[in-house]
Amino acid sequence: MRRVIAVRPRRSARAAWAALALAAACARNPATGERQLSLVSKDQEIALGKQAAEQVRATMGRYDDPELQAYVERVGMRIAKGSERPELPWSFTVVDDPAVNAFALPGGPVFVTRGLLTYLTSEAELAAVLGHEIGHITARHSVEQLSKAQLAQVGLGVGMVVSEDVRRYGQVAGAGMQLLFLKFGRDDERQADALGFRYMVEQRYDPRQMAAVFRTLEAVSAREGGGRVPGWLSTHPDPGDRAETAAKRAAKIEAPDRMEVDRDQYLAKVDDVVFGEDPRQGYLKGSTFVHPQLGFQLTLPQGWKAQNTAAALVAVSPQQDAALQLTGAGKASPEEAVQKFFAQQGVRAVEAPAPAVPHGGAARWFEATTEQGNVGGVVAFVPAGGTTLQIVEYAPAERLQGAADTFQRVLASFGPVTDPAARAVQPARIDVVKVPRDMSLADFAREFPSTAPPDVLAALNGVAPGGALRAGQAAKRVVGGNPELVSGR
Repeated sequence: MRRVIAVRPRRSARAAWAALALAAACARNPATGERQLSLVSKDQEIALGKQAAEQVRATMGRYDDPELQAYVERVGMRIAKGSERPELPWSFTVVDDPAVNAFALPGGPVFVTRGLLTYLTSEAELAAVLGHEIGHITARHSVEQLSKAQLAQVGLGVGMVVSEDVRRYGQVAGAGMQLLFLKFGRDDERQADALGFRYMVEQRYDPRQMAAVFRTLEAVSAREGGGRVPGWLSTHPDPGDRAETAAKRAAKIEAPDRMEVDRDQYLAKVDDVVFGEDPRQGYLKGSTFVHPQLGFQLTLPQGWKAQNTAAALVAVSPQQDAALQLTGAGKASPEEAVQKFFAQQGVRAVEAPAPAVPHGGAARWFEATTEQGNVGGVVAFVPAGGTTLQIVEYAPAERLQGAADTFQRVLASFGPVTDPAARAVQPARIDVVKVPRDMSLADFAREFPSTAPPDVLAALNGVAPGGALRAGQAAKRVVGGNPELVSGR
């Protein structure tokens, strides 16, 4: 058999092929009118967005208010159906998170946090936010970023760029939840602002409200930090003078006073919405994690940083060499859950006495092979609140011996919530009241006491900290809850 020699193309030739591939993959975007790189088909875009949306809903959870969900969906669909891509399977979901942000996924899913909704003051402001996110989707900004990432692999061979393998959905599905927190560039933000403004005007919303909402979001994001979801500015970088640009655009629109604002209807929808962290879903009291709804608590090691979501509690040691994850394991018994855990590929049981677990739980030591190397730890399954909880504590295999005592102390601390006050804890909520007369914000706070500090109260009502409220207008305050859980939001 004759020897076949593979000839590696020169760099210049590969660059030429890459340029041809780039040209072939460019198409004109219907929203922007610009030619745009796209190695992801429309069907792939929709499939990718649906997959990521399922992960978002499972991780963050829908906010339990059907009337509010339907309202946001109605406003969003009104704008989306008037866009250049009305045929997409659009969806609009309020997620149960105190962070102030909104996110767009490829192909139609849009998410708004309940935290953001509490800071808006009208339907027109909501339309501005949703219009901006819809603009990201109609302009295919996420798709363009994915396409650029794929094109960057041209160094591995031009065939990867032009082949059908790259275009297949399986090649881009790995983006998953990362798409939710995709940080768009300033050019993308500028474009989404312009598209959102146009959509507002086309649907007869007062465009002056876009500048107002940008000022509020920028002020709130500047004081946010440490949440489980990034704040507005971290995922929507300011392209420069964002609010001023929106105000200049609005000044060119004829008769904006005749356009829709709908302040009272909007405030009626957000009245009684949870504000800040919801302690019923779990909260930290010192180093003890308390979950009132499921009725359990456990103590984390001193100095560990913890983050609680609707799906899991995750804690990491100060040196980041040990971690804990607590999740739900469904209705399986602890022993059944143990068997299922060890049925996973790459997970092995360690021959050692099983750690003691209170309240009818079951625990085993394990080793596992991961992409980052071998880890070792303990897995425990404990019944609580009508379900079974899974607690996994792990560290690099070579450090397990030093962490074992710490892991066992955490398991031993698991127990029921015995403090009646802790079990009965309630979140802070938005309370909408009618202002009886013209008054300063300070006078309003004295007459209508609020759990939130003055600067948060000002942002909630879209006024400056030293601003004033008009007689007869509806205004927001925060009632109930723990001030420590609302002061940062």
